[in-house]
Amino acid sequence: MNIEKDKVCILIPTLNEAPTIRDLINEFKALGYPTIVVMDGNSRDATREIAVESGARVMVQSAKGKGNALIEAFHTIDSPYILMLDGDGTYSPQDAENMLSPLLEGYDQVIGNRLIPDNQPAFSRLNLFGNQLINRLFKLAQGKFLFDILSGYRAFTIQSIKQLHLKETGFEIETEISAEAVRNDQNIKIVPVRYFKRPGTNTKLNPFHDGLKITTTIYRLAKSNNPMFYFGLIGVMIMIAGFFTGTYVLFEWFRGIDHLPLTVLTVLLVVVGFQVFMFGVISDMLLGYHREIMYELQKVHSPKRP
Repeated sequence: MNIEKDKVCILIPTLNEAPTIRDLINEFKALGYPTIVVMDGNSRDATREIAVESGARVMVQSAKGKGNALIEAFHTIDSPYILMLDGDGTYSPQDAENMLSPLLEGYDQVIGNRLIPDNQPAFSRLNLFGNQLINRLFKLAQGKFLFDILSGYRAFTIQSIKQLHLKETGFEIETEISAEAVRNDQNIKIVPVRYFKRPGTNTKLNPFHDGLKITTTIYRLAKSNNPMFYFGLIGVMIMIAGFFTGTYVLFEWFRGIDHLPLTVLTVLLVVVGFQVFMFGVISDMLLGYHREIMYELQKVHSPKRP
């Protein structure tokens, strides 16, 4: 059983995608998807004109950044299902049916996994390593391994979109979508998809700058999903600082030199670090109780999920 295509909105965020946007829209049209929305980030080339000529509905985002593009689009779209993909030609419309069909099985969100062996030639070694590292960090911080949290190929039900409280304005948006899906206990399906090298435009993502922003976003978002990780790491770092100052004080004491201020600082660092760590433990216990209660309520009020 397949989703009725007139109930699907194809959402394509763009920025200077003139070389690829026409073929992308035309292929979705040929596959029978009538509703295609292009959210454009004020392209300086002919992206918007080509998209309009190809039959897409074009909106221009009011603020910069991919995150802002998706947030604005999600507030506008009312179709029961949304299929989102980048406009740079790296994803194939031929995978659309495989992306959408799990939604009929009861899944809330589908993530297209690019990180499969067949797609490795499309990645540089640095990008492949960075993606794998970020996915493992996400599992450590959020407690769930989603294979490819930075994938730009995703399918949603409109109900699952309404559960996401999104604030990130840039490339960190996929990370936030993944974290919000975990926080809301959404049923997520991972589907392998094809991924190609960019055929005509330069990437807007800086591996180091944006990679650092994504990493810090993962850590920051762990505060609500995994407080043990968030506060525990802070507490451990403070206690390690206390260990180093204490080691210095001890060596100096053996030499007959007293450092009273550093001794006081050492005690404070160890005590504060331990308290922060224990705050993480208590917060994690409270979050666990909250999740158990919500799970029991969902069992009572929700239909059986796959």
